[in-house]
Amino acid sequence: MRKWLMRALLALGWCGLLVGITGIVLYSRGWRSEILSLAASGASYLMLAAVVALLLFLIARGWRSAVVAAVVTVAVAWTQLPIFVPDGHAAGGTEIRVMQSNLLFGEADVIAVAQHVDARRVDVLTVQELTEEIEPRLTAALAAELPYHYLEPRYGGGGTGIYSRYPLRDTVRFDGFELNNLAAVMEHPQRGPITIYDFHPVPPTANFPVWSDEMRRVREILDAQTGPAVVGADFNATRDHALFRDLLAGRWDSAAELAGAGPMPTWPNDRPWGPVIGIDHVLVADGGAGHAESVDIPGSDHRAVFAVLHLA
Repeated sequence: MRKWLMRALLALGWCGLLVGITGIVLYSRGWRSEILSLAASGASYLMLAAVVALLLFLIARGWRSAVVAAVVTVAVAWTQLPIFVPDGHAAGGTEIRVMQSNLLFGEADVIAVAQHVDARRVDVLTVQELTEEIEPRLTAALAAELPYHYLEPRYGGGGTGIYSRYPLRDTVRFDGFELNNLAAVMEHPQRGPITIYDFHPVPPTANFPVWSDEMRRVREILDAQTGPAVVGADFNATRDHALFRDLLAGRWDSAAELAGAGPMPTWPNDRPWGPVIGIDHVLVADGGAGHAESVDIPGSDHRAVFAVLHLA
């Protein structure tokens, strides 16, 4: 009986190991297939199966199998551990407090958004799915803390907006996107001009080729950026997507990774089992992050992202 139990554990271990390897493969490439790209959204979860496999092999005393699983587990750790370790360069420079929030077709609770802005002393708020109906109420609720804004609301949820504590100038609505994607220059009293970007590529489930093209368009825009800058975005992409990690190949970093905040899932927040994946992000160019967290916004299917950034 014991022999058969050990064999069963080995078999389960190998099944888990194959799942873990599949997660690494999905993580490592920018897939041109919608199905594979959607599967890559949760590649980190699949990778955990390799750790389970290693434990099963050790219990079953399958030493050679355990060696293979250990090598795969090291590869998993190489992809995942950096998001839990602060980079240690957050101190110094100008502090910018940023919040990013998807408003779910204007259904989000504007009072809750304003309360988070007030409690966290937010300097910049980027929003997506800003409708013409919610915009006046949100703008009024934020007027005391964030009196400056560049807004492009749109019926049906394609609208986007940037709210700021400090004056905004040189506003831009980018061509080449299905939804409104914006930028503006914020005149910070200590740091001077800081470019603020607000991106919202279409969901890959709605139109996968367009999402892929828009993510590449975002990279082109960010690669051309010079000077201090911040991004608040619903990229409809997780850290497990190579197209998202491509955005971080140059001057840009994810605030969550800089702060060691972990995977920080934000969607879907309107399900009892959610959120499970992080598609909302704050990025910073040539800066650090002392803190990052997700916060609940009643009425929205996204958790908001709040980050304390430091611009050198």
